[in-house]
Amino acid sequence: MKETLLDKFMSKKGLYSGFWFIAIIMVVALIYFTANLQKEVPPIAKEVKSQSGELLYTYDDVVEGKGYFQEFDLMDWGTMLGMGAYMGPDFTTEFFHHRAEYLYDYYSQEMYQKSAKDITDIERGAVKERVKQDFHQQTKLLEEGVTYTDASAAAYKNNVKLLSKLLVEGDHERAFPGGVIRKEEAVKIAAFVDWSQMVASSIRPGTEGKIGEERTWSNNWPHEPLVDQDTSFNNHIVSLWEFLILWTLTILVIFLSYEYLFKKDRKEDLSPALKVTKLFRSQKKLLKYIPIVSLLFVVQLFLGAYLAHLYADPTQDFIFSQSILPFNVIRSIHTQLAILWVAVGWLVGGLLIAPWVANKDHKFPWLIDVLWAALLIVAVGAIVGLYMGATGQMRDVWFWFGNEGRELINLGRVWDIGLVVGLVFWFLLIITLIKKSATNNPLVGTIIWSAFAIATLYIAGMMPVHKVMPNFTVDDYYRWWVIHLWVELTFELFAAGVIAFMTVSLGLISQKTAEKVMFFELFLIMMSGTLGVGHHYFWQGLDEYWIAIGGIFSALEPLPLALMIIEAWKNQRDQKADGIINSFSTPFMWIAGSAILNWIGAGFFGMVINTPTISYYSHGTYLIMPHGHIALLGAFGYISIAFIYMTSRANSMANGWVWNDKLSKIGFWSLTIGVLLFALPTLIIGLEQTQVAAEMGYYYTRTREAIQGMDGWMWFRILPDSLMIGGGVIVFIDLFTKTFMGKKAA
Repeated sequence: MKETLLDKFMSKKGLYSGFWFIAIIMVVALIYFTANLQKEVPPIAKEVKSQSGELLYTYDDVVEGKGYFQEFDLMDWGTMLGMGAYMGPDFTTEFFHHRAEYLYDYYSQEMYQKSAKDITDIERGAVKERVKQDFHQQTKLLEEGVTYTDASAAAYKNNVKLLSKLLVEGDHERAFPGGVIRKEEAVKIAAFVDWSQMVASSIRPGTEGKIGEERTWSNNWPHEPLVDQDTSFNNHIVSLWEFLILWTLTILVIFLSYEYLFKKDRKEDLSPALKVTKLFRSQKKLLKYIPIVSLLFVVQLFLGAYLAHLYADPTQDFIFSQSILPFNVIRSIHTQLAILWVAVGWLVGGLLIAPWVANKDHKFPWLIDVLWAALLIVAVGAIVGLYMGATGQMRDVWFWFGNEGRELINLGRVWDIGLVVGLVFWFLLIITLIKKSATNNPLVGTIIWSAFAIATLYIAGMMPVHKVMPNFTVDDYYRWWVIHLWVELTFELFAAGVIAFMTVSLGLISQKTAEKVMFFELFLIMMSGTLGVGHHYFWQGLDEYWIAIGGIFSALEPLPLALMIIEAWKNQRDQKADGIINSFSTPFMWIAGSAILNWIGAGFFGMVINTPTISYYSHGTYLIMPHGHIALLGAFGYISIAFIYMTSRANSMANGWVWNDKLSKIGFWSLTIGVLLFALPTLIIGLEQTQVAAEMGYYYTRTREAIQGMDGWMWFRILPDSLMIGGGVIVFIDLFTKTFMGKKAA
C-alpha cells in the first residue's frame, strides 16, 4: 500500500519534524507579538490634572504607587484589572464604580439640583449620557497627559480618601487587618489604581466612534451598567469558534491516536522492567530531599485550610490572630510553597534518573549536598522574606529580599536569582553525566531540555532585574509568560517526557511506540500552549486580537491532555492483563493519577473559564479556583510525588526492604477525592458570582454581599480540605517510614 502524507506525518520522523516546525512558528509568532508590545499598551500619563489646572498626580506617583502596591502584596488580597486574589476588592473596579456613582450625583445636582437617588428615570437617562460623555469623550489616557473634568477630579479625590482609609485602617469584613501601610504610601497607591481605572474606562485611540469597534484599553472589561460598558459580540463569536474547533480536533486527535499510535504490535520488543539492586552514591544523597518535599507539601495544605476558613468567615480569627497571619501574606506563602515543593520533587526525579541512563555516577556526588543546602537556604530565606516584606518590615530592601507582590511570582529578587541558579546548576549536573551516554534517547532528552526551559523561562518574570517594571501591562505580560508558558507549555513537555520514560522503564510499552506518542503530544502542546497565553491578556490593556488568538489556541489545550489520559489508562489495563508484577506500581499510580487530573483540571475546568464570553464575567472570581488547584496539584504535584516515591522505592529495593502499597494508596485516594470535591463548592460559588457580574455589573461580584448566601458551600470546604490534609500527612508518614525505617524482607 502506498504511503500517504498522513502516514509520513504520523511516523516517528514526521512527528519529530512536525514538532520542530510548529515550535519554530509559535516561538517566532510570540517574539513578533512581543516586539509590537509597546505599540499597544496603555501609556502612563506624564501628569493628570483637572480642567481648572490642579495637578492631581504624575507619572512618578503612578510608578511609586505600583511599587507600594507590590511591596505590601495587595495582589494576594484583592485584584488589579481582575488579576490577583479573591478576598478583597478589585481595586480597578472600585475606583471605576465609585467614580461613576460620584459623577451621577455631581451631574444630577448640576442638571436638576437633585441627588442621583431622587431623579426620575427619564432624568437618569440624561444624566447617564452626561456621565458617559465624561468617561469616554472628555477623559483620554494619553502619554503627554490627562485632563480630568472638575467632576472627575473631585471623584478622584473622593476615591483617594476611601482607599487611604481602607489601606491604613484595614477592612475587618474582608480579612485585611491594616496597620502596615502609611497614609502617604496609600495616596501613591491610589494614583496607580486610578491609572488602572482609566485603562478600564477610557476609549482606546483609533476606535472612537466606530460602531461595533469602540472599546476601552481593557477591551470593555469590566461590565459596568452605569456607563453601558459590556462585552462585545466578537467575544461570543470567538467563544463559538473555540467549541467548534475543540470538538472537531478532539475527534481527529482520538482517531489519529488509535489509528497510528495505540495499535499494539506484538512483535515489538518491550524493554525489561527496571530492577534496582544498588544505588549510586549521588542517588543515596537524594534521600534527604524526600522529607523536605513532603513536609513542604503538608505545610502548604495546612495554610490552604487556614485561608479557606478566612474565606468562609473573614471577620473571625482562625487559631492565630489575623494581625500575625494576614490573609495576603499567607496566600503568597501558600502559592510559593507549591512552586517550591513541586520544583524540588522534579529535581529529585532528574537526579535519580540520570545515573541510570548513563550507567555511572557523578564524578563529585557531594555536589548533590551543595544543591540541597542551596535550595534549603533559598526556601527558608524566601518564606521569611515573603512574610517580613508584606508586613512592612523590609521597607528599604523589600524588592531584593521581601515580597515582590506579583501574584504567583512573589519571591524577592535575590531569591529569584538563587532559584534560577539552583535550577541551572541542577541541569548542568545532569547534562554533564548523560551527554555521552549510549543509552540516552529522546525520552530522556525531552525531560532534561524541558526542565532546562522551565529554569530559564523563569527569568522572563525578572525583568528588569534591578527595579520595578513601571507599566503594569508590560509587567503582567511577562508575569503570564512564567505562569502560563511554565504550566501549559514547558511543564506539559516535561510531563509528556516523564510519562513516556516511566512506561518504557516499567516494561509496559516499547520505546518506539512511546517516542511516537510523546512526539505527537509535544506537537500538540507546542501548538496550543504557546499562543494560548493570550487568553490572559485582553483585559489588562493589550489589543483586541489577543481575544481571538488566546481564545482559539486555548481551545486546543485539552487535546494533549486527553491523549495523556488515554495513554495512562491503556498502560494500566495492559499491565493488569499481562500479569506484570510492577515493582514501581506506587510511582506509576501517581503518574496515572496525574494524567487524569491533568485533563480534569487543565482540560475540563480550563475550558469552563477559557472562552472569552465566560472569562469576561468570571475573571477574578471563585470559578478560577477548580482549574488552578486541580491542574497544579494533579498535573504537576502528582509527578513530583511520583518522583520522590520512585526514589524511596529504589532505595527500598537496593536494601531488600519490605514494600507495601496500602498506605500510599490511602494517601493517593484521600488527596484525589479531596481535590475533586474541592471543585464542587468553588464551582457553585463561582457560577453565582459570574451571574451577578453579568446581571448587575462586575463591581457587585467582588462585594462580600454577593457570596453571603453561599455560606453553606463556603463551610462545605471543610470536607475536601480535611481529606487533602489527611492525604498529605499520610504521604509524609508513608514516605518517611519507607525511606528511613524500612525492614528487611523475609
